[in-house]
Amino acid sequence: MDKGILHIYRNVPFGKETLLSSIYFSKKMDSELFVYIPRYRKFNMYFDNQAVQVTLDPSYLKDQDLAEKRVLDIIKREGAFASILKVEDFSASTLPDLPTDFSFMTCPRVISDILKKIYPGQIGPTVRRILLNARFPVFLPSPVFKPWKSLVVMFGGSNTSINALSLGYAIAQQTDLPLFLFTQSEGKSQSWYEDIICNEIKSYDIFEQVKEWYFFENGELETNLFNVPHNAMLLAGIFGHSLIKGLVFGGKIELMQSILPNNFLLVGPNFLLK
Repeated sequence: MDKGILHIYRNVPFGKETLLSSIYFSKKMDSELFVYIPRYRKFNMYFDNQAVQVTLDPSYLKDQDLAEKRVLDIIKREGAFASILKVEDFSASTLPDLPTDFSFMTCPRVISDILKKIYPGQIGPTVRRILLNARFPVFLPSPVFKPWKSLVVMFGGSNTSINALSLGYAIAQQTDLPLFLFTQSEGKSQSWYEDIICNEIKSYDIFEQVKEWYFFENGELETNLFNVPHNAMLLAGIFGHSLIKGLVFGGKIELMQSILPNNFLLVGPNFLLK
C-alpha cells in the first residue's frame, strides 16, 4: 500500500525548485505528497535499528510565517495531491519525531550541512545515514526542477543494484516510461550481468521492458556517463558490500551525481520492494 512521499520544505528559491521536483515525482508515482515545514532546527527519525537526528541548515527556517502559504499556493497551482504534515510526537519540546513509514523521501544532496562545506558531488553525512537505515528509497532531485522522461538503472551487479533494478522495472510499468540500463563492466561480460539478473529477480520480463543497455567494456566511467540521457531519472543502489569495510557508500555514486544533472532515486540496504 502506498504511504506517500515525505518532503522537508526549505523556504528559499532552491527549496521551491525541490518542492516542484517532489510534486512532479508524486504525480508520476500517483502518490500523495506530505510536506513538513520545519519550526525547529532539529528532528528525529526512528528507523528499525537506529535513530537518525537531523540538524537542519538554518536556511530551512527562513520566513516561517510565509512558508505554509507559499507551499499551499505552489501545491494548488501545480494541481498536486499533497498536504502539510502535522507532527504530533516529540522526544522533547523542540524535538519533533517524524514518521518513517513513507514509500519515498525527497532529500537535497545536503540537508544538515552548510552547502559551502560540502564539495560538489558529495552527499551529506545525514542523507547517507537516512539512506543506510531507511526502508524507503530517497529521491535526490536536480538542484533546479528538471522533468524526467525516462528511467536509467545504474546496474553494477550488487544486491542493492538488483533492488534498484526491481524498483525501476516497477516504476516503468506504472508510468509507461522507457527503461534503460547502464553498466561499467569492470572486466565482466554482459552475459555475466544477465545471469545475475535472471538468478536474483527470476524474471525475463525485465529484459523485454529494457529499451537499451548502455554496456561499456572500455573507457573511463566519467567519459561513458556522457551517454546517459539528460532527461532521465537515474536509479542506483548504494552501500554495496565490501570484504574489508562491510557496507560502503561507493565513490561511483559520488562521481555520477557530481557530473550528471539528472534526478536520482537511491535505494539502500534496507529497502524492500512491496
